Amino acid sequence: MTHTVLVKEHTQGSQLQRARALDLPSQEAMLHRDMSVQRFWDENRMLLTDAWKEWEASEKDPLFTIDETLLDAKLRNAVEQAWENPTTETTVADLWEQVSPGVYQAQFFDPARLADLRDYLARVANANIPLRPPYGIALNRHGAMLDQRSEGYLAAPNFQAFYNAILEKYMRPIARLLFPEVMGFDTQTFGFSIQYQPGMDTSLRLHTDASAATMNVNLNLPGEEYTGSELDLYDPATRNVKRVRFEPGVAMIHRGSVPHAAHPITSGTRTNLVFWLYGDRMSIPSPRLQVPAIDAHDRWTVPVAVSDALAPF
Repeated sequence: MTHTVLVKEHTQGSQLQRARALDLPSQEAMLHRDMSVQRFWDENRMLLTDAWKEWEASEKDPLFTIDETLLDAKLRNAVEQAWENPTTETTVADLWEQVSPGVYQAQFFDPARLADLRDYLARVANANIPLRPPYGIALNRHGAMLDQRSEGYLAAPNFQAFYNAILEKYMRPIARLLFPEVMGFDTQTFGFSIQYQPGMDTSLRLHTDASAATMNVNLNLPGEEYTGSELDLYDPATRNVKRVRFEPGVAMIHRGSVPHAAHPITSGTRTNLVFWLYGDRMSIPSPRLQVPAIDAHDRWTVPVAVSDALAPF
């Protein structure tokens, strides 16, 4: 073996160690969008990507794979059938209950498998590889960016395959089914995790999202109680507010234009995954856009689009 090959293998094998030795920018610098923060992520992007690959290889568990088996079986089977025969898509729609005008809930993850998913995310948090928190909404110290268009994202290959399956195979066709006008405004993806804890950045004022569709999934385990952190959904047509709580593994999906707010959490923690869809160059449908008539077979397709690398935050 040549000296060059030995040096190359040593360098590749030390990416995880090098990533763990990085000095992460301070929370204050991240909150204030200091230029040094952007430089940190830009300069270390490849190092962090390689470190997550190395971490994943070292963390392989023969008893667990992060994949679609974590999802609710009814939803998974209905979606599989719709991809094979789109005319069966009403079976998917029937799983979603409208809890407020234009807002739907369904069991997304299997509650019995949430412990496996949470254990995986705990191992991610303990990997000591720098992750960028979703400070565009609030400086949430326990969240992470999930999409490859975001700097400091969770680049573990198996997780990325899982993340993309959720968006491409599940969220996009479901959003098209419930909100037909998002068709064509759903070519780009975005995602992050967030955790609400008492005494931290725990509430969000009434706002809308820069998305065509938003899906928010509760990862709390059965019996993992919390108080507060309810979600208020505002209906501009009636000016009514509907207050809802997340049950374990339940997803809520709505248009990004739906005004909503999160109340402060008062005890316990609430852990969520949040997914967005929007169009090229962050385009979203106009409220005045005429709702198109879409054939079921068109809904159950993956758009041919290149990531435009634009992230909302």
